[in-house]
Amino acid sequence: MTEQASAGQAPLPTEHDDRPGAIHARPVRHPLRWVGAVVILVLAAMLVSSFVTNPRWDWGLAGEVMIQRPVLNGLLMGTIVATVASMVLGVALGTAIAVARLSTNPVLRMLSFVYTWFFRAVPRYVLLAMIGVGLGYLYSTLDLGIPFGQQIAGALGLSHDLTFYSLDVRAITGGLVGGIMGLALSEAAYMAEIARAGILSVDKGQTEAAEALGLSRAQTMRRIVLPQAMRVIVPPTGNETIAMIKDTSLLTAVPVITELYFQTSQIGVRTYRIMAGFVAATVWYLIVCSVLMIVQSYVERYFGRGFGQARVGRQTNRRFARGGGMGGA
Repeated sequence: MTEQASAGQAPLPTEHDDRPGAIHARPVRHPLRWVGAVVILVLAAMLVSSFVTNPRWDWGLAGEVMIQRPVLNGLLMGTIVATVASMVLGVALGTAIAVARLSTNPVLRMLSFVYTWFFRAVPRYVLLAMIGVGLGYLYSTLDLGIPFGQQIAGALGLSHDLTFYSLDVRAITGGLVGGIMGLALSEAAYMAEIARAGILSVDKGQTEAAEALGLSRAQTMRRIVLPQAMRVIVPPTGNETIAMIKDTSLLTAVPVITELYFQTSQIGVRTYRIMAGFVAATVWYLIVCSVLMIVQSYVERYFGRGFGQARVGRQTNRRFARGGGMGGA
């Protein structure tokens, strides 16, 4: 034993011992972070105090407005039902447009591009106003039949104008159905780009393997590509659904009166306490969007299973924590 070891000092490293010595590191201090945190807490406390102490928020009347029958009916029909119907139609149509955009047929690619170009460029409020007012003005009825049927029937001396069915445009576009149609047409353009990005995220080898197994293009898309693309499609689709909840307030352009914001604002106008109506609508939007965010997290977890190593890493860490190591329990 050397003199250093007998004196209680750490032995000097030898040529066969290349381990570094103990490092006594101290974390870098960040005093500005604490100052910023204190400032944020003070501002948050001031905001909460303003909500509670300012009587002009009118929380009492806002709570009464939230449970009024017209408001609940507007929440159900104009917000929830319109959102679900618009998203279902938008997702279905958008997926079809995305597949057409990726098709080898140049006509389908051009038509899908024109569709996405037009409906992404037109604001939803303008589109809803055009559908609710403009279509009824341009076409009072929509005749389904042979094109130029009246001219052909006149030339042939026929009494029938070759029209098989007439649709009352004003009866459809002036209500909730017209609003759902406008929102769905607009949403389909955005969903087409989301679905196209999800389809392109799937490796081409998956398609080649499916074709080698004899699957048709439609079967490959339905059974191989789209299930894998859902991992990329689901998160932005959830965001679009939450955005659609808020965009239902634009249905007043159709006009649709069975809608949450319209009903709460009308109660505020009639009672001359407008802020109570605004607060009631805001609270309902917060509740519905919060529920959708929770649902979105579970759906993302479901379609994201099997990707990444987060779960494997957690299991390995638990096994090491039990002392089993990699060999077993």
